[in-house]
Amino acid sequence: MEVEEMEDEGPSSQNQTSDVQQQQFLQNSASDQNLCVDKKSVDKLTEGFLSHYLPDLQNSKRALQELTQNQLILLDTLDQEVTKFRESNAILDLNSLFTEAKVYHNKLVTIRKEMILLHEKTTKLKKRALKLQQQKQKEALEKEQQREKELERERQLTAKPAKRS
Repeated sequence: MEVEEMEDEGPSSQNQTSDVQQQQFLQNSASDQNLCVDKKSVDKLTEGFLSHYLPDLQNSKRALQELTQNQLILLDTLDQEVTKFRESNAILDLNSLFTEAKVYHNKLVTIRKEMILLHEKTTKLKKRALKLQQQKQKEALEKEQQREKELERERQLTAKPAKRS
């Protein structure tokens, strides 16, 4: 009930309220354990505890912040390295594509040469076929002329009845 009355007094008495609460807590604890501790002792113990552990905690906090910073730097560096590896893989892929393109280009050049050779051969074969056709026609014409000459000669050799005049 005393605590409730002090809370109603306002914000200026909050420190007094917490002091009263601490004293009540200590009195309750003391009555439970039959200990009697005054506020100054508790304050000194608290100060001693804080002065003993606070520097280590602050050092730990700084060390953790530094580690976090270093970790962020390492993550950035790792991202850069990953990007470099991806770029190098892309370059390797490009190199393989260029190599493949070169192979296909060589195949196309070879096919083109073969097509030119085949075109030349077919042109020669067409000329030869035309010459052979002309030669056969010539031979056939000569045979026909020879046959006509023979027929003419046979006609001339055939006996003709003489005309009596």
